Amino acid sequence: MSTGLRHYLTPLQMQRLARLTLQSRDVVEGTLAGRHRSPARGASTEFADHRQYMPGDDLKRLDWKVLGRTERYYIRRYQDETNLRVYLVVDRSASMNFGTTGTTKYHYACQLAAALGYVVLRSRDSVGLHVYSTKMDVSVPARNSMLHLNNCLKTLQHLAPAGTTGTAAALHQIADGVHRRAMVVVLSDLLDDREEIVKAFAHFRKLRHDVIVFQVLDPVEVDLSMRRGAEFEDLETGERLAVDPRAVADAYREVFGEFLEGYRKACAEMRIDYRMASPKMPVDTFVRAFLEERKRLSR
Repeated sequence: MSTGLRHYLTPLQMQRLARLTLQSRDVVEGTLAGRHRSPARGASTEFADHRQYMPGDDLKRLDWKVLGRTERYYIRRYQDETNLRVYLVVDRSASMNFGTTGTTKYHYACQLAAALGYVVLRSRDSVGLHVYSTKMDVSVPARNSMLHLNNCLKTLQHLAPAGTTGTAAALHQIADGVHRRAMVVVLSDLLDDREEIVKAFAHFRKLRHDVIVFQVLDPVEVDLSMRRGAEFEDLETGERLAVDPRAVADAYREVFGEFLEGYRKACAEMRIDYRMASPKMPVDTFVRAFLEERKRLSR
């Protein structure tokens, strides 16, 4: 059986993803030379601001145009460029074990993590991993190597969905532990207390992290498109309920639609990139469309 990256992505999918990039919208802090803006001032090519000349400064960085206008000596400062550190946050609670498309939400979330991690490393950026259910199960720091990504994906491969959801608590724990500005990608069905999860998103934004949210939902969860009566089971609590889906479908769609809209609105207000991700779409197609749209909207 294949493991790691090849367990989640085919060679053709990797080929389709190879030239894509995941660009940060915000200033980030990293450790390697890269293409993302950093809060540090250095000698890159993107102008940042001026400061007054001091003895010992490199005369090559004097702004002669400013000198001509003001007869004062100022040094041009530039945005140092840095690598991006991306933390993939995967929900493995029992509700992620649901699926009607031939794959579960958890497996699709892992595929998304693999695809995004591959894109990030191809761009010479760094990837870290957090996996949680009732509590934090795995925390792996961000590193810049394909071997590291493979080890992260093997970890996901050997974990199974289980336990209740503790999304808000897990996100707060991650926010408290990431001390430099970075990108955080949340992969979850978010079927939990929305208000508390939104507060956790706000925690990341207060610390100026760039946040992407993929709400992974099965098509049946969205529209309750079932024609026969069924007994539904809560995968996290074991509670059972007999329901005729056709009788409640309209009311269900209205309530669930409001639930989703609450996430969309909150994320938009905080400049968080939110997408609903469905396992019915091939993962490389979804990631390619997302990254191209993100790039277009960031211009």
